[in-house]
Order: sequence, then structure tokens, then C-alpha cells
Amino acid sequence: MKIAYISTYPPRECGLATFNQNLVNALSLNPAYNSQKSFVVALNESDDVNEHDYPSEVKFVIRQQNQKDYIDAADFINDSDVDSCIIEHEFGIYGGNSGVFLLSLINRLKKPFITILHTVLKEPNFMQQTIIKEIAVKSSKIVVMSKKAVMFLTSIYQIPKTSIKLIEHGVPDLEPIPNNEIKQSALFTDRKVLFTFGLISRNKGLETVIKALPGIVAQHPDVLYVILGNTHPGVVKHNGEEYRDSLKALAKDLGVENNIAFVNKFVSEEELHQYLTACYLYITPYLNEAQITSGTLSYAIGAGAAVVSTPYWHAQELLADNRGKLFDFKNDAQLATIVNELLSDQDRYQKLRQNAYEYGLNLRWPAIGSVYLNVLNEAMAVGKKPERITPPIIDIEGMPALNLDHISLLTDDTGIIQHARFGIPNLKEGYCIDDNARALIMALMAIEQDKNPKALKFMPVYLSFIQYMQTDDGNFRNFLSFNRNYLDEIGSEDSFGRTIWSLGYLVCSAPNNSYREFGRELFSHSIPHFKALKYLRGKANTIIGLSYYLCAHPGDELITKEINMLANSLMASYQDNKDGDWHWFEDILTYDNAILPLALLHHYEVTGNTTSYKIAMESIEFLNSFSFENGYLNPVGNAGWMKKHGKNPIYDQQAIETMAMVLLYAKTFEVTKDDKYLNLMHISYEWFLGKNSLHIPLYDFETHGCADGLQFNSVNRNQGAESTLAYFISHLAILKAAEAEYETLSSPLVEADKCS
Repeated sequence: MKIAYISTYPPRECGLATFNQNLVNALSLNPAYNSQKSFVVALNESDDVNEHDYPSEVKFVIRQQNQKDYIDAADFINDSDVDSCIIEHEFGIYGGNSGVFLLSLINRLKKPFITILHTVLKEPNFMQQTIIKEIAVKSSKIVVMSKKAVMFLTSIYQIPKTSIKLIEHGVPDLEPIPNNEIKQSALFTDRKVLFTFGLISRNKGLETVIKALPGIVAQHPDVLYVILGNTHPGVVKHNGEEYRDSLKALAKDLGVENNIAFVNKFVSEEELHQYLTACYLYITPYLNEAQITSGTLSYAIGAGAAVVSTPYWHAQELLADNRGKLFDFKNDAQLATIVNELLSDQDRYQKLRQNAYEYGLNLRWPAIGSVYLNVLNEAMAVGKKPERITPPIIDIEGMPALNLDHISLLTDDTGIIQHARFGIPNLKEGYCIDDNARALIMALMAIEQDKNPKALKFMPVYLSFIQYMQTDDGNFRNFLSFNRNYLDEIGSEDSFGRTIWSLGYLVCSAPNNSYREFGRELFSHSIPHFKALKYLRGKANTIIGLSYYLCAHPGDELITKEINMLANSLMASYQDNKDGDWHWFEDILTYDNAILPLALLHHYEVTGNTTSYKIAMESIEFLNSFSFENGYLNPVGNAGWMKKHGKNPIYDQQAIETMAMVLLYAKTFEVTKDDKYLNLMHISYEWFLGKNSLHIPLYDFETHGCADGLQFNSVNRNQGAESTLAYFISHLAILKAAEAEYETLSSPLVEADKCS
């Protein structure tokens, strides 16, 4: 058996890295395993492939946020001699939205593989649930480490129980050593040690133990609480040692600073085992139940430690049958009582240790490794899942890198400037809410894609602009001069609708609660104006914003009523204008046309309205019938527009029209899972890159802006906010679709009654 392991790996300090190394070592003890041909594919957090000095078994390094590395890793594995693969899964170690880049690898992988899920969420978002479902479809077996995880996968993710294997978390195969250096150290001598280890962060609840110490020390003054571990790297990056310092301050305020010690280091398993066998009690005081697997708790049981824990999911299972004691979340008084009882009652204390030790014998890595080898043999016997026959439609390698320099140039401390002369901002033209709403959407998409730091910096600028433009009654102005004077009292319905779109998307996808609450406040203030909308595009943009809002608040009856009212108006307009082979909402196609069927698809998605779906699909096919010639997109030109039963005037072609087409086909692909729309989406996007009627790119690879339009003999070289944002929104939509292009796309997922 030759195996490729895909996960983090030491010397990277990470729980999955240690687990992966232990699994490699455990399987190497089995005579059926071939360590010579097996290897590790390691995940790096940064773009530096030399970030860690890996051992020889690491043969390939994936940079977390580089999607091409995942594709290359799959090819590397496919070209190797390995028989099967083991993938460790935790959302945070893979790149893309919710770690979706992993799907690029597994979709291309030709070897059978099993996937070990270290996290199974009870309330996953759409992307997280979709990813886990796809992993389950592609994997020969899904491995989890608790009964609760099995229950979640079957009930929440609808994964068949036959696809799941329960294998408990492995623990080191170590016995207590006679001369324990830790126990004999100055720190432990003559002290009854309470012990916690692992990367330190606020969700660990360490303050609960410190608050319990005064009540414990009053009866047992020789108690010492030892916290072993570095602060989590992510916490250090953003907040330094603020949490650790706050714990020290708390201990001092409570008068127990001499009863607590921090050991700031990442220790070997052998040294950790010495700590666990030297301590009197091991404590895991996590703050909530949502912990499906805890390696630290498994290690403690494996070492035969007496354990006291809050009742998170894994603790409830592992500490059952008197293998440990549970106390309520944040209940320091209850913890103090339990600790004092165990410190005073040796019989009860020794029974806990014995029960833990006996159970831990079954968790030792040699035994666990044999189980994994059996699962891999079954995977090979069954064979791998069917692979995709056709090559990927979206070629991300042919796309320009995401570069927001021109957006930075256009954005000042007020907002994004409307226009540019060539690539230079035209300050005379000032600002508009239309562009700042689009800019907010673009920033949210960029943050979802890869937590883009520039986008994070831009967000409060665009948000404050929108807030500045909102009137007292909740409506919005549109234009603002460069010296921040209002240029209108009420903006257009189009600008109102686009603003609602951006705010709805913010409520659905904000990177933090502060922005989400701010957006919801602006959104809620604007609700009375929905009923006054008269024009189709204003209504359509608003519908899209309401649909995103409902994704975050699906039970909101008021917003559901509003979106139905607006969608019914669009559908009525379609029925009034439909005539023979003219399947459209008006008797003319003007600008931003694809927004109309896009809005109905959004309405269908949140309400299930089959009429919306039917009209959307009819009008999409109508658009398709004249928008593509010679394999490229020809959006409706603005030189006279396209009148009923007339011809598409072709020029001038606008970037916002192309963006609308890209977003339309992206949503149609999401809803139907039909390859056809993924292909049309990609063709539409390539309009920006030169696959258009003039074969000239509108995207400027030098300035990273986008030309304002395609004319009959050239491009409009000005690079304003509208066109540049249209390009980047399209670019980000393509990246998202590329991440999603892992599914088997042969049949739509739309239910039959929704197509009727």
C-alpha cells in the first residue's frame, strides 16, 4: 500500500499537522505499508514554498491561496506510484471561500481517496455544506471521530451512513515513564497541578479556570494551574498577546497570580505525555458545545489523566461512563466544587484515571492505524468515483491576476471617483452612489474570495459614502461633487436599486458584525421606498438586494412580501410584452438587460416561485439567441438599442452589459448545474480580454483598469469606475465559478415541478 497524505505537516505548528504525522508513523508500522513510495503533500499558509523546513517525506507543497497549486498537486499525485490518498479536512487550512480550492484537487484526482473530517458544523453556510457534500460524493469513505459527527452528516448534510466511518482520534502509544522530568521539575514539585494545553485563544475559556482558582486555593493552597502552549498564530497576528496578558491581569486581580503558570512553547508528544502524566487534573474549559473533535482531550484520555471539562460534543462522548467529570459552560463555581471534591477524594480520583487509561488503550495509534489501512483497502476494492470526462471550462491560468491598483487610484477618503481620463481619475466629475454601491459589492466579493486586504481597507470608505448619501426619509441621492456637495436631492431608481443590492449583499456576506449591523440599519431605513419604484431595472436591482437579505434572514415576512410584490411586477411586464418569438419584459432592449431575468432567478431561489423560474429561463434563451456570434459575446449596443423584432445594433458595447451577462449565467449555472451556462459565462467574461468583435482587450494589463466601452473601430480608452468595477465583479464571479466547477454537471438539480 502506497499512500499520499494531503494536509498540514510538521514543522508547521498545527493540530492537523501533528495528527497527519502520527497517522503516517502509525501506518508505517504495518507490514502491508510501503513507506518508500508514500509521501506527503503539505499545505503552507503563506505564498513561500520554503516557509517550513519539511522532512524528506514531504514531496509537494501547496500554497494555501494559490488555486493552481491544487491542480498541480493532483497531477503530481496522479503521475506517482501511490495507490490511494488520505485527505485531512479542516475548512481553515485550504484556500478560497470556506476552503473551496480543495475541490479543484479532488475533482482532478484519479486515485481513490478517503477524507478525514476534523470539523463537522451543525449550522454550515451554503458554501460549507456544498463543499462537504461534494467531498463526500468524491471520497471512497468519509472518516469522522465522534458519533455526533455521524449524526450531523446524515441529518444535516444528507450523506448516507454507509459512506461514513467512525474512527476515534488516535493518541500516542506511550506509557508513563518512571523518572518523569516534568514531575520532578521546580514547577511541579510539591504542587497539585491543574493542566491545560493547546494553542491559546479566547474560545478556550481559560478565564473560567482562573475565576475558579480562589475557591480551589482556599481549600488547597498548593494548587497550581499550568497553561502550556503558544498563543494561536492568527490571534498573535491581529491582537498580539492581549488575551494572555488579560488572563495574567485577571489572576492578579483575584489574588491567585502565584497559583498560575504559563509555559509558552510548542512541545513534542513525548514531553506533552510527561506533562499529562505529571498533572493532577486535566481541564478543558471550552466556551460552547460546538467542538466535534478535540485532539487535546483525546491525548489526555490516552495518557490516563483525570479530566474535568465543559460538555462540548466530543467531551460528552469521550468522558461518558465515568471517564471524566463535566461542568457547565463558564460555571467557575461548579468547576471549583468538582476540583475540590477530586482533590479531597482519592478513591474517586483514582477511579477516573483508571477508567480513562483503560479506554485510552483502544485509541493508541498502532491500533487506529490498522483501522485506517483497512478502510483504504476497502476504498481500493470499491474503486474511485467516476471522474469528470470533459476538461474544465474555466481556465484560471489564462486569467489576469486580481490587481486592484486602479481601484485604489480611483478611491479616496470620500469614495470611488466616477470617471477617469485614460487611467487618470477625473476629479471634476465627482462621485455617485451607483459606483460606490458597485464598489461595495466588488469589495465583498474580493473579501469572500481571498480576504483581499485592499478590499477590506476600501469597505468602510464605500459604506460611509452610502450612509452620507442617504436622506432623512431613507431614500438616496446619487451625485456628489468633489468638494462633497450634494448635486441632487433624489437619485434615480437605478441607483436606488443598486444601493439596495449592495446593502443586501453586505447583510448576507459582511466580514464582521459591525459592518453587517451598519448595512442592515441603512437597508431597513429604505424599505418604505420599495413600493414607489416604477421602472423595471430599479425593481430588478432591488429584488436582488432583497434576495441576499433573505438569505441571511429567511423568516422576514415583510421583506418576503416586498420581494414578491416587485417580482410580480416584473412578471406582469413580461406577460404584457411577450409576443411570438419576442420573449422580453419590454418592447425594446436597452441597457443592463440581463439584470431582469437575473432578478427573477434570485426571486425563485429564495421563494421557490416556479413562474419566476419559467420566465427567467425563457428570457435567457431569448437573450442567447442573438448575443453570441462567432463564438464571442455581442451584448446589446447603445446606438439605438434593440427594438422589438429588430436587430442588435452591436455598438457601442458597454462593460456593465457584459457584467450583467456574466452574473446572469453564473446564477443560472448555480440554479441548474448545466454546463451550458458555465460556458456562456466564461465566453462573456472573455469579452473583457479581447474575445469580442474587434478582438481588442478592454482590460488594461498596464493600469489594471477597464476601458469604458467597445466602439465600432476602437475602444474608449477612458477607464472610469463603472467599467473597471464591471470587470472586477465579472472577474471575481468567474473565480467563484471556477471554484464551483467541481460538480458533475451532466444533469440539472432543478426539481421537475420547478421546470413546469
